[in-house]
Amino acid sequence: MSDTRSPLPRELADAYVGELIALDPVTGTYLGDKASSTKLPDTTPAGQAAVAELARRTLARLDAAERLPGADSDIERRCARLLRERLTAELAVHDADEGLRLVSNLHSPVHSIREAFMLMPTAETEDWAAIAERLRAVPAALDGYRISLATGLERKLYAGPRPTATFIGQLAEWSDPDGRGHGWFEDFVAAGPDALRAELDEAARGATAALLALRDWMRDVYAPAVEDAPDTVGRERYARWSRYYNGTDLDLDEAYAYGWSEYHRLLGEMRQEAEKILPGAATPWAALAHLDEHGAHIEGVDAVREWLQSLMDEAIAALDGTHFELAERVRKVESRIAPPGSAAAPYYTAPSEDFSRPGRTWLPTMGQTRFPVYDLVSTWYHEGVPGHHLQLAQWAHVADSLSRYQATVGMVSANAEGWALYAERLMDELGFLTDAERRLGYLDAQMMRAARVIVDIGMHLELEIPADSPFHPGERWTPELAQEFFGAHSSRPADFVESELTRYLSMPGQAIGYKLGERAWLLGRENARKRHGDAFDAKAWHMAALSQGSLGLDALVEELSRL
Repeated sequence: MSDTRSPLPRELADAYVGELIALDPVTGTYLGDKASSTKLPDTTPAGQAAVAELARRTLARLDAAERLPGADSDIERRCARLLRERLTAELAVHDADEGLRLVSNLHSPVHSIREAFMLMPTAETEDWAAIAERLRAVPAALDGYRISLATGLERKLYAGPRPTATFIGQLAEWSDPDGRGHGWFEDFVAAGPDALRAELDEAARGATAALLALRDWMRDVYAPAVEDAPDTVGRERYARWSRYYNGTDLDLDEAYAYGWSEYHRLLGEMRQEAEKILPGAATPWAALAHLDEHGAHIEGVDAVREWLQSLMDEAIAALDGTHFELAERVRKVESRIAPPGSAAAPYYTAPSEDFSRPGRTWLPTMGQTRFPVYDLVSTWYHEGVPGHHLQLAQWAHVADSLSRYQATVGMVSANAEGWALYAERLMDELGFLTDAERRLGYLDAQMMRAARVIVDIGMHLELEIPADSPFHPGERWTPELAQEFFGAHSSRPADFVESELTRYLSMPGQAIGYKLGERAWLLGRENARKRHGDAFDAKAWHMAALSQGSLGLDALVEELSRL
């Protein structure tokens, strides 16, 4: 006899993950689901609608699940709260047809498809056979994406011209960067076995041809159609996306003011550290420019990958048993170099659910071969240890006692990015930033996140620059002013700054989650410390906090405060 009982929230959430993977095999690859490895999602409007319908069905069942005996336990309650918030936010984005104008230099179906190949296993011949089959699915997936964008054009739903131009450049980089008719897919399959050489090469050529066809359509049809569209999204769309990335309805004007308060605080600290490096420096960034030439650095791409690996290995050795309690499989993380054509920012990919693929950090070199240390240390505390890796790998480690959903696809961006920025601050608190170079680099990274809050909210909402700002007081933000401000308050090179601003324009509300998420983590810790007094155990709190899965920012503060 079949089991006809109603599922509790965690069971319902995990059933949702299983159905989602069937619709979106790329998500399956992120999770390490082998059955997903030969397929790609339906990227047409119909495919998007199918995912939305799954969310609606799940929400309808959640009402009943929350009324069942046992649904009021902490673990069921947290899962139900996350599932309701996430699916509601995702449906709001879908129902506004945002998927019909999703063009970005970082976040689009094309980026997800390309990254999926990078996460696939390649040790066995059968792995490469799956890659060949998935490559043959690329043309249909890219054509489905084109159909979605064309539908958006018909409905006058336009992406911004700047992200569009950048994306076209990325398509060219991935498909035929030097005019040889040889692109990223051909390079990717070059490591495949001789037994499948002809099959892999043919499939790679087909995928590259599809990239070229999409590039030509974007250049010849899409770009001219959106050339007069605004790059910014306005308050209504921004609020919708902000909810999606932050898991709560933010007071955007308060958040903007908070960004400015952090700007002024950090500027004071940066000036103090800069004076230790270059006395009399006009700005902290003059001291950082001095470090670019005269500070500690790593020479060579292979050398920097190895150095970043050693930095993470050393952090694990120092933190495990003292400030965290790490399972053996959580202790493994790999340093990788990002492939050409990536966006400028470093990033992290989580381990597969069974840890057969470890967590990995990725460094885009942007053609560089010399890497200043000040710019890397706190960034790898953020991307690797104790940042993204410890949180996302710990979620995978405790997934059986949470739910698959809470540990994977239910991730709230601001929760994860907030933890990673908190992790940078924690390493400073613990004394790991041992010299002025590294500490100024950390403060520069913090300032970048404060500037993100200011410019992301400011330019999309066209807010006024405060009277006490040293930069264009009283004027209204524009993308051009935002890029100028960001460049003047960052050690990053011009191409990084340009890539970042394009990212903010195409992912409104995501960039603010770092600083606002960090604020939530700090507030939760402070509340828990007050609650426990002298009995507060930071190590126990950290492990409990990292083992509760994803939550939106309001829920995060509440739950952290209870630990």
